[in-house]
Amino acid sequence: MDRRAMLRATVLGAGAVALPFTAWSAAYGAPAQYAPGPYGPLLPADARGIQLPAGFTSTVVARSRQVVPGTSYVWHDAPDGGAVIPNGSGWVYVSNSEVGAAAGGGASRIVFDATGAVVGAGRILGGTNNNCAGGKTPWHTWLSCEEVSRGRVFETYPLGGTAVARPAMGRFKHEAAAADPVRRVVYLTEDESDGRFYRFVPATWGDLSAGTLQVLCAGSGTSGSFTWQTVPDADGSPTHTRYQVAAAKSFNGGEGCHYADDRVWFTTKGDNRVWQVNLTTGTYELAYDDNLVSPGTAPLTGVDNITGSTYGDLYVAEDGGNMEICLITPDDTISPFLRITGQSGSEITGPAFTPAGDRLYFSSQRGTSGSSSGGITYCVTGPFRR
Repeated sequence: MDRRAMLRATVLGAGAVALPFTAWSAAYGAPAQYAPGPYGPLLPADARGIQLPAGFTSTVVARSRQVVPGTSYVWHDAPDGGAVIPNGSGWVYVSNSEVGAAAGGGASRIVFDATGAVVGAGRILGGTNNNCAGGKTPWHTWLSCEEVSRGRVFETYPLGGTAVARPAMGRFKHEAAAADPVRRVVYLTEDESDGRFYRFVPATWGDLSAGTLQVLCAGSGTSGSFTWQTVPDADGSPTHTRYQVAAAKSFNGGEGCHYADDRVWFTTKGDNRVWQVNLTTGTYELAYDDNLVSPGTAPLTGVDNITGSTYGDLYVAEDGGNMEICLITPDDTISPFLRITGQSGSEITGPAFTPAGDRLYFSSQRGTSGSSSGGITYCVTGPFRR
């Protein structure tokens, strides 16, 4: 029995409830190496400039400064981190806007019915700065994170409600968040060249208004054991949170974050790595490092946003590089899943699957223009492994 099959049997045998994005994740081991992808080679670019494997198709969902088709809402500039929130028989795609408050920073949503048709769109957060990534919660809210010094986390309500700041989650240069319903914590990345990896332990699960901010502590190596220590002052003033605990491990430019089945993966763009933290064994290691790909050229650079499929594959988006979303399989192989052509001045952001796992949403933050006003949000459909 392979590792994925063994884990799946273990999960089902334990009577666990299978949830999209959090079930049947693989027990990843050594850093991934290049191999042909499970869907075959990329075909020539389609009419939207996207190269995809056979059987997959792309559509444009929205464009910055243009009305979202089927609605009266004008889509925001610089679409960045995103997620899909279940909504009855349909779903909502939420997306951050990585611009300043005066330019419309915050987050928006697009509402889809069960067929995937757009039935609404609107603003869910405004007046905030450089909302880069974030993460969804099990109670169907979206954590929108400010990527500025002493930035804040805002909890937004894509299904209805007023956004609220969550300062107890720490004031630092936030990037992404990932909720762990087993340990009842939220993991947080920090986009600094000497950033840290945090977890927030709410006083009450489901209520992020109060709790304890902790930081991962470990040695300087790329693998080993770790512990958590409490950050004395989550407000980060006058001493930044990353400097308050001497034993805290430094990571070079924390970006995307994804939790599944007792593991959390996060990316560091400064050194093109994907890290895996095994929460059961209390150990960490590399899931990918562009310097450790051999032989040949590393397929993934500009490592940024990350998400996972119901099958256990990881999808990692590039900020620059070849403008690809690369796929890391449970067998520790990596290959390009898609490539956007003609948009070298952009980055790929916000990859997220629908609950059924048959649609992947993502954005090109600056599109063909290379400016924040040129963002494009896409959807890819096809025979995803589920």
